[in-house]
Amino acid sequence: MPVAGHAASTKGPDTVADTAERVMDAVVNISTSQTVAPSRGVPTPELPPGSPFEEFFEEFFKRRQQQGEDQTPRRVSSLGSGFVIDPSGLIVTNNHVIADADEIYANFADGSKLKAELVGRDTKIDLALLKVTPEPGKTLKSVKFGDSDSLRVGDWVMAIGNPFGLGGTLTVGVISARNRDINSGPYDNFLQTDAAINRGNSGGPLFNMDGDVIGINTAIISPSGGSIGIGFAVPSNTATPVIAQLKEFGETRRGWIGVRIQQVTPDIAESLSLDKPHGALVGSVTDDGPAAKGGIKAGDVIVAFDGHEVKDMRSLPIIVADTPVDKEVDVVVVRRGKEETLKLVVGRLDEGDDTEATDETPKEQPDTTPAETTKMLGLEVSELTPELRTKFKIKDELKGVVIVSVEPNTPAADRGLVAGNLIVEVNQEATETPEDISKRIAELKADGRRSALLMISDAEGQVRFTALPID
Repeated sequence: MPVAGHAASTKGPDTVADTAERVMDAVVNISTSQTVAPSRGVPTPELPPGSPFEEFFEEFFKRRQQQGEDQTPRRVSSLGSGFVIDPSGLIVTNNHVIADADEIYANFADGSKLKAELVGRDTKIDLALLKVTPEPGKTLKSVKFGDSDSLRVGDWVMAIGNPFGLGGTLTVGVISARNRDINSGPYDNFLQTDAAINRGNSGGPLFNMDGDVIGINTAIISPSGGSIGIGFAVPSNTATPVIAQLKEFGETRRGWIGVRIQQVTPDIAESLSLDKPHGALVGSVTDDGPAAKGGIKAGDVIVAFDGHEVKDMRSLPIIVADTPVDKEVDVVVVRRGKEETLKLVVGRLDEGDDTEATDETPKEQPDTTPAETTKMLGLEVSELTPELRTKFKIKDELKGVVIVSVEPNTPAADRGLVAGNLIVEVNQEATETPEDISKRIAELKADGRRSALLMISDAEGQVRFTALPID
């Protein structure tokens, strides 16, 4: 009997027909067209094996190659999905569905077709807001957003869209994972689902069992182009503030504080006396930016922002971006092992710039050895002399102890330290001579610490932190 009970509990909902009936008419097919210049060597479009159109396209393009290239401008069409969020005619879809389109149309379940105008788009989250004008006397069916934060892995969901141009199609699955980063943009925190999502589903809604939109289907992983059960949707709680801004301003107005951040690794957490790796480590602060004006310094670990926990480096840009511009917020930082609460006023991100940036490993600099050096931690270091400043092209205003060589196959080499880098601080204490470093390491060993936190600067002044073992 326990086996039968388990089977009953895992078979899924008995039916989603009632929910589907309520929301189906709010889902639309998005068709676009654009005029493109003639080009040579137009590739045959990729179609799923066995598609009824596969043989037709192969024959068509074979004739094109035999007849020579057509030099006339041509119209190109594409298909996607979307959904109505307001009876007045507001429709949400993906930006990539309508990008570069000359004309956009929304095709409704009853067979009607309305021309759509672009209200605004957001390339970073891949969303677009469209507007259609309903026919006189006709009210469009709309759906509302739900709370994506309430979803749990294993919750049932259904996707409705326009796969392969077939029209309104419903599939059912579960939430497979949350907060997925697929390297598509700076604010990745996708919902992952095994509900079948294919080409043409882009921009369509992902519903919970109450019929609320909890995601916008955006991407799939598929070697073949068809569903293999790995689809991704922008969470509704990420999308709704963006859509509200597009509706009000026709553009996004994201928060920005002006910091360069990096991940808190276990070694860095230990060197900063943190109980666990969490938060975002501030590598540098933009001059006269909101963070600088609020008192945030390089070496601070931001662990909370405006009442939201900063779990890791990736979560901070998302939280900041969703914070209203000009809002005064509390920022909790860990500085020298103690928590402090600072206040700052959130600025506005220039959409042409990066978000709160993350540090990158510096490029290798030519190796050179001065007359007097000291070896420690797998490094050969020297006081910064005028000759070394010139050889490594280090900016005049920078100070620190210069690394003149790095021993291969050491933690220092593994962490990307190279000749020409400067050690600016050791555990948030400034260093200008090798003796300063040696003294600080001895103090850390006496305190029972296993690693030292180094602030490293490249020749241009870009800084980052790394922890090196001192055992």
